[in-house]
Amino acid sequence: MPTTGGVVLAWLLAGGLTLLGALVCAELASAYPQTGGVYVFLREVFSPALGFLWGWAMFWSMHSGIVAAIAMVFARYAGTFVTLGDTGTRVVAVAAILVLALMNSVGTRAGTRFQVAITSVKVGAVAAIILVGWVLAPVPGAPPVAGDAPPVGVTLNGLLLAVSAGLFAFGGWHMVTYTAEETVDAPRTIPRALQLSILIVTVCYVGLNTVYLRVLSVPEVIASTRVAADTFGRLVGDWGAGAISALVMISAFGALNGIILSGPRVYYQMAQDGLIFTWFAEVHPRFQTPARAILLEAAWSSVLVWTGTYRALFTRVIYTEWIFFALLGVAILMLRRRPGYHPPWPMPLVPLAPLLFVVASTAVVINQLLADPVESAIGLGLVLSGLPFYWFWSRQSSMSRQVP
Repeated sequence: MPTTGGVVLAWLLAGGLTLLGALVCAELASAYPQTGGVYVFLREVFSPALGFLWGWAMFWSMHSGIVAAIAMVFARYAGTFVTLGDTGTRVVAVAAILVLALMNSVGTRAGTRFQVAITSVKVGAVAAIILVGWVLAPVPGAPPVAGDAPPVGVTLNGLLLAVSAGLFAFGGWHMVTYTAEETVDAPRTIPRALQLSILIVTVCYVGLNTVYLRVLSVPEVIASTRVAADTFGRLVGDWGAGAISALVMISAFGALNGIILSGPRVYYQMAQDGLIFTWFAEVHPRFQTPARAILLEAAWSSVLVWTGTYRALFTRVIYTEWIFFALLGVAILMLRRRPGYHPPWPMPLVPLAPLLFVVASTAVVINQLLADPVESAIGLGLVLSGLPFYWFWSRQSSMSRQVP
């Protein structure tokens, strides 16, 4: 987006689309309050094969890629305090992944308490940053710097690509559904959590980005790899950059913990269904956690960090999750036609809201395919490569059930 207004619009649209998706998942979670979330919804409404492809893409790219990407953000901001080369940055990223994986392997209580504490700190800090940023930068629009390109207009294609990029920052909302069986009063708690959290996060993102764009020009924001630190470095000097870097590290660490806490529940449920190795479903005898699933995903995420392949895999595959999300919107429309279907928490504005979500999700996918057809086709091929493995595992599971 070449303008401040375009950037803010992209964030608002990404937040609105995410909220629609959250409402879709809220109804499905109330109807199917089982471990696995999106995997379970796809399995129950459409086909076990679709559920398997979701879990397949999660492990090899989507979920593990998010873990790797956020760990690298954490490590890059750590470079504000300690000089880290490329190898040092990767060492810090891998260490963060493994520490949190071990913590969540020895009990969900510690991981959950850590998540609550760190989320409270960072939301409060974000509110303070927005307030301070507006006070210290009262004049909107930073002056142009040498080498700035002349401004260009906002295009529909550019807006759709910007929304797609913004959706990455909102990513993870559906993970709330992965732990439904472990959630108290899930049919009420999960819908509430989804709605409130998306609204809070949207306000935070829009507020933060308006501050960045009051201080830095659009080309400076584009060129920055630590935009928050650069913004406050200009406002209050080096100590401000250091304080913001510390906050971003805390935020990234909390995001990592939430993903590592919830994601492996999908692999656990897949193993329970006989669609992957049964030891993914083994629960630690002492800590009662899916420790093997947690540690295996952490190991693969660490490989993606160390080899640097997470970016290529992630950018190719991440758009495909919106194919699955569109199907969830279709699921609502299908289920509402089924006799006897009465979810404890019904999504409002049906059929308009889920239909709008399906159209918007499809637009994101089509625009990505048109913008980069080769890379997008490779990503879709990576997801579909799971089908032979699904047929193998489902056949093995069927044969094992027939053995007396």
